[in-house]
Amino acid sequence: METPWKISRGPIAATELDVQKANAINSMLIRPVGVLPAKPGDPVLPFAVGLFNELRPLLKPDAGVTTLRRATAAYVHCRRYYFASAQPDSMRHNIDGQPVEPLSVEDRLVAQKRFLSLKQSAKAEAPEPAPVPSPVLSKNEQIRAALLRGRKSTVS
Repeated sequence: METPWKISRGPIAATELDVQKANAINSMLIRPVGVLPAKPGDPVLPFAVGLFNELRPLLKPDAGVTTLRRATAAYVHCRRYYFASAQPDSMRHNIDGQPVEPLSVEDRLVAQKRFLSLKQSAKAEAPEPAPVPSPVLSKNEQIRAALLRGRKSTVS
């Protein structure tokens, strides 16, 4: 797969988990930022290059830069963020959520590959449903079932 997708899926809606990750970031900042989804269904917006440097000055005094970096990484390295970034019409957004530039073809292709890789690994990790064991019949029940099957075939 060397070519990026050509058909857009439109805006990629945030899930509850995406919003929780966004809230973790916003909770460390002195004000919420518009580039992060506020509720499920809000679009997942790819960040402008260098956006983390704009987040750092908004960090609350009691929050650490490393914690902010980890929370931001958890958000941008998830499937839906990569999916949003891989779209043919995807744009990078500033801290207020305004589009600033389209993602490059190279960045979209990387996002597409990572999305597909995460999707594949999620399928591989999905537990298969446990097979339901057939009921164990006693010898008497097996004989009775066989006799009843024979009786039904003679009556029909």
